[in-house]
Amino acid sequence: MNQSSRSSLLYRRLNQQILILDGAMGTMIQARKLKTVDYHGQRFADHPTDLTGNNDLLCLTQPDIIRDIHRANLAAGADIIETNTFNSTSVSQADYQLEEIVHELNYAAARLARDIADEFSTQTPDK
Repeated sequence: MNQSSRSSLLYRRLNQQILILDGAMGTMIQARKLKTVDYHGQRFADHPTDLTGNNDLLCLTQPDIIRDIHRANLAAGADIIETNTFNSTSVSQADYQLEEIVHELNYAAARLARDIADEFSTQTPDK
């Protein structure tokens, strides 16, 4: 389904019913009890700044965790999922000395959400 078709479907559904937005991404990430090494991953293993708490970075270093959270939200009944980009701005990422990857963070987060949304939209309901 192309973007125009998805947008039309969204507007039709919004006119027909209340749609449920996904749950709290940050809370679900915190429940994972991640360690510093989880945030840094291999790519940022030698990064000079502590990256703990940079949840948006997990789109690059732990994409499976973000995918799992999106899946859990959709499986729980969410109609719409957001991207994991609460702090994907140059101002926020400056705290971690990662301003230069803001575009990459936003793109990766959007790609993850889109892939999981597509995965769920192509599933047939159980009978």
